[in-house]
Amino acid sequence: MKVHEKIRQLRLEKGYSQEVMAEELQISTTAYGDVERGKTELSLSRLEQILRVFGTPLEAFFGGSSTEKLQAENDKLKLENEKLKQENQYWREKFDERLLTELYRIGAATHRERIGFK
Repeated sequence: MKVHEKIRQLRLEKGYSQEVMAEELQISTTAYGDVERGKTELSLSRLEQILRVFGTPLEAFFGGSSTEKLQAENDKLKLENEKLKQENQYWREKFDERLLTELYRIGAATHRERIGFK
């Protein structure tokens, strides 16, 4: 959903008319209507003014707190990291086991050759 569409949706949810919004922002009703129709370039400061009228933080307008999003992503990465550590440990043990088997086989073969067994 585009910014101007979200502004319109939020205004309707709050029960404000375009006239009330224009008055609060000290602009004409036509100018405010252009904002909601996406016909005017919306600056960050104007968006912040609009959101103050609604009592909505900028982060919430764009889908939640950036801190919450970062924390959720961090938690997800921690779980993935733990899974990779466990998988790495599994394969390391398999490798060590295979390496020891091969070293034993090579060592036993060398030892057998030394004493004359083939």
